[in-house]
Amino acid sequence: MKILHTSDWHLGRMLYGRKRYEEFEAFLNWLAESIQKDDIDVLLIAGDIFDTSTPSNRAQALYYRFLCRIAASNCRHVIVIAGNHDSPSFLNAPKELLKALDVHVIGRTTENIEDEVLVLLDKKNIPELIVCAVPYLRDRDIRTVDAGESIEDKEQKLVDGIRHHYAAVAALAEQKRDEFDGNVPIIGMGHLFTAGGQTIDGDGVRELYVGSLAHVNSSTFPASFDYVALGHLHVPQTVGGFDHIRYCGSPVAMGFGEAKQQKSVCHIEFFHDAEKPNTAISVQRVDVPVFQKLACVKGSWESISKRILALAAMGSRVWIEVIYEGDEVIGDLRDRLDLAIADTEIEILRVKNARIIDRVLGGAQEDESLDDLDEYEVFDRCLAAHAVPDEQRPELLRAYKETLSSLYEDDIRAE
Repeated sequence: MKILHTSDWHLGRMLYGRKRYEEFEAFLNWLAESIQKDDIDVLLIAGDIFDTSTPSNRAQALYYRFLCRIAASNCRHVIVIAGNHDSPSFLNAPKELLKALDVHVIGRTTENIEDEVLVLLDKKNIPELIVCAVPYLRDRDIRTVDAGESIEDKEQKLVDGIRHHYAAVAALAEQKRDEFDGNVPIIGMGHLFTAGGQTIDGDGVRELYVGSLAHVNSSTFPASFDYVALGHLHVPQTVGGFDHIRYCGSPVAMGFGEAKQQKSVCHIEFFHDAEKPNTAISVQRVDVPVFQKLACVKGSWESISKRILALAAMGSRVWIEVIYEGDEVIGDLRDRLDLAIADTEIEILRVKNARIIDRVLGGAQEDESLDDLDEYEVFDRCLAAHAVPDEQRPELLRAYKETLSSLYEDDIRAE
């Protein structure tokens, strides 16, 4: 049995105001062709299908057209779980319709744990795989609030809630497996941030559980899981050194910080073994082609202009971020850059004049907007502008993260 694990598409995401629909469409076309070429039986999509809870019509069209295309292929099953960027109710709305196409959508956890334990059948209607499809677990899904509880109590409840939830779905999966011949593989899915997870500046990855990241680790996932397909982190990586617990990473670079990163999906294959039937496993990363080149060009004006000239000479259709770090104060940096890329296929999406930023209170520059900053950078600017002492900043940052987390929860409740 062949399985493909992907996540974090973020359909509809823009890069400094630049729409990327052609890039997303190219990826989905490549993915559909790969599924057909490699005879993939099951596709796992581990959350953050869309970039916002209210995706555009074009982003929705890409998603549904892709699912229809896969339903018409040799791929027998598609499993979709919601991520923290997704709207649970939006994903769940066509759930019953999609089930007719063997597309199983889990937008949110329910009171019935069986909703998350899927038994997939082969062409002969014999169970071939059990998937514990756990969506992004929001705060209210996994803990209760008690009067007078401390921050430490809250953090421990979050960790315990996640662990207990996975233990419950695993126990049910094991029970179902025992009802068969006991040789059916079990796969776990999730969308969360684990301890030691690698991120990159500017990738937009949020710390999901305030204060508790150091405790969500590989031991959270029961030993009965033959593979764990995770989403949320954009860098491909294993968890705790275990080859079978993986983030496949985002398939498209979400920011210039990811420009040099090789994107991938994970190809998993279960095969027969004389000693452990159906549980022998092979896991391989499959490189995703680059559909839109990104580059970060930084340094003095001399080094920047030389790099742009070299890119132009190659006829590159690259999108670039320019970070000027030279000693000379250049007030007409943007004009110089526009002249440098004239009559080329190069497009400059962001200019950061570090020399000017250092001279302006709060680090703002004339052509910088809130679109250039994430919520944490804005908070850092506020701390700096008000000269908040360094020793006070960690506690303020903790409170700020908790406030953001509450706001995200409120957005979901308002649906």
